[in-house]
Amino acid sequence: MTKRRLSMADEFLNKTEEFLDFVGVNSAQPLSQLGDEGQEEVYPSNHLLAISQIQLPAGQPRRYFSTKAMESLITSVRQHGILQPMLVRPMASDTYELVAGERRYRAAQAVGLTEVPVVIRDLTSQEAIQVALLENLQREDLNPVEETEAILQLLCINLKCSREEVVSLLNQVAHIKKQGGELTNNVIREQWEIVERLFNIVGRLTPDSFRSNRLPLLNLPDNILESLRQGKVEYTKARAIAQLKDENERHKLLEKVVEEELSVREIRDYINTNKPSQHQDELLNRVNLAYKKMKQVKVWEDSQKRKLLEKLVLQLEKLIE
Repeated sequence: MTKRRLSMADEFLNKTEEFLDFVGVNSAQPLSQLGDEGQEEVYPSNHLLAISQIQLPAGQPRRYFSTKAMESLITSVRQHGILQPMLVRPMASDTYELVAGERRYRAAQAVGLTEVPVVIRDLTSQEAIQVALLENLQREDLNPVEETEAILQLLCINLKCSREEVVSLLNQVAHIKKQGGELTNNVIREQWEIVERLFNIVGRLTPDSFRSNRLPLLNLPDNILESLRQGKVEYTKARAIAQLKDENERHKLLEKVVEEELSVREIRDYINTNKPSQHQDELLNRVNLAYKKMKQVKVWEDSQKRKLLEKLVLQLEKLIE
C-alpha cells in the first residue's frame, strides 16, 4: 500500500467523523439514530423532495428486511409521516441517490407519500457506500453475517485490499502480538492504525474479536450462511447445524430447525441421535476401500471372478433398494 493510498483512507476517516458530527452523531449518540429503527428527529432538515426524484443505489448493504418491523414502520409512517429525514446525495438530471434510510423510503412508498424530508450531502460514490455501511452497522437487528460482511467491506475499501489481503493482515498482526513483538514494518503499522481507527468509528467489536469470532462465520456452508443472513436461524444454531458433515442430512436438519424452531440443545440431541454409528462408518470405509482395489487389480480379466462380482453387485443393489 502506498503512502498516497494510506493518506486517502485517513482523509476519508476524517471526513466520516466530521460527517457524523454534522448529523448529530458522536461517541455519546449512537450511529443507529441515522437509521430506520426509530422515528425520533435527530438532525436538521429543510428539504422536501418528491419521492420520484429519489433512486436506490445499485449495491445496498442491507439485503433483507424483517416483515414484522417493516409493517410496524409503515403503520407509524401512515399515522405520523416521516419524522426522521433520509440522507441523499445529488445525482444527474435533478435526481438524488438514497444513502441512508431505505426502510423509511420503502414505507413512504407503501403509504403513498409523494414528498419526504431529506438531508442532502455531496458525497462521492465511495463515501456514500461507506456511510451506508456504517449506518447499517448500527442497526439493533443486525445479524452477525451482515455485520461481518459490512466490516470486511469497509476494511477492503479503506485499505485498498482484497478480502484475502485483509484477512492476511489481521492474522499477521495477531501472530506478531502473540509472539510479543512490535509492528516494525512501516506499511503494516500504518495499515493497522487505519484498522483500529475504523473499528473505533464502527463502535462494534475489536480487530482481534472480529478475526476470532466473526471471520469464521464466512466458512459456514452456503445454505446455512444464507439462512443466517436472512435471519431464519441464530448464530449459535447455525454453528451447531454446521457440525453435521453430510450435506443432505445438514440440509434436512436446517429445514427442521427453521420450521420447528429447535433450540441449540435440541439440535445437538438430534445430531447425536442420528449420527452414523462407528460400526457403520467402518463398513462404509471397507466398501470404499474394496471399490478402490477393484479398479486397481486385474480381477475383471478372470471370467469366474467377474461373474462372482456381478452376482455380489446385484445382491448389493437389491439390498439397498
